[in-house]
Amino acid sequence: MLLRLPTSLPEAQTYLAEGAVPVGGATLVWALWQRDGFPEQAMSLRRLPEANAVEREALGAAALLHRVDDRVPDVLRRAAATVGTGAVRRTATVGGNIVGSTLRCLLPAALVLGARGTVLDADGTCEADLAEIVTKRHLLLGLRWRSPLTSGYYKEPGEVGGPPPLVVATAVHAEDDGRPQLRIAVRDGYEVVSESTRCGGGAEESLHALDRTDLGSLPPRAREAVRREVTGILSPPTPTAR
Repeated sequence: MLLRLPTSLPEAQTYLAEGAVPVGGATLVWALWQRDGFPEQAMSLRRLPEANAVEREALGAAALLHRVDDRVPDVLRRAAATVGTGAVRRTATVGGNIVGSTLRCLLPAALVLGARGTVLDADGTCEADLAEIVTKRHLLLGLRWRSPLTSGYYKEPGEVGGPPPLVVATAVHAEDDGRPQLRIAVRDGYEVVSESTRCGGGAEESLHALDRTDLGSLPPRAREAVRREVTGILSPPTPTAR
């Protein structure tokens, strides 16, 4: 197998046109290739500058999960920090987790940030929403979003080899009219449900609104986690005694 390592977008487009198979950190595809056979050409974006950004409002698809630090919003940092083991996070990539993995641990965090993806094919680059990227398994170059006012992340403890643990991601954004909006995404099993609501009236009002969405049909355990996370992110902090 010939591994291509492009350093520019035109070079990456050429390799795609020649049939190179995109590969992230290879943590997901290596076992499949050993079973089914290796492609003639594979392509990694790890030397492509556009795919390696770690910034306040941008994250490259080739960025390794252990590099996702406090330069990005807390919800995304905490999501990356809970993926697998330290060894996994030093090899797995953002794009591989969102597009290649069935767990998609970073997807709820990206959804509540309102992130959009830049994708690459043999004809060039374009922007797409996350649902299309995941469904059509586009080659992701990176994510961009607007910084939230605050964000939160909860992941239920899981067992090795067990079912995917429950994830609840939240973020509050200032909309163009100045009113705050809450975005929430829940991974229950392999499915991710995301919703949003105005949140100027406090936690209870927002929870009532969310109960009228698909989040209202979640099982009791997940609904309780949603209530806890929404209440936590929308409740003002308790003043500390002096």
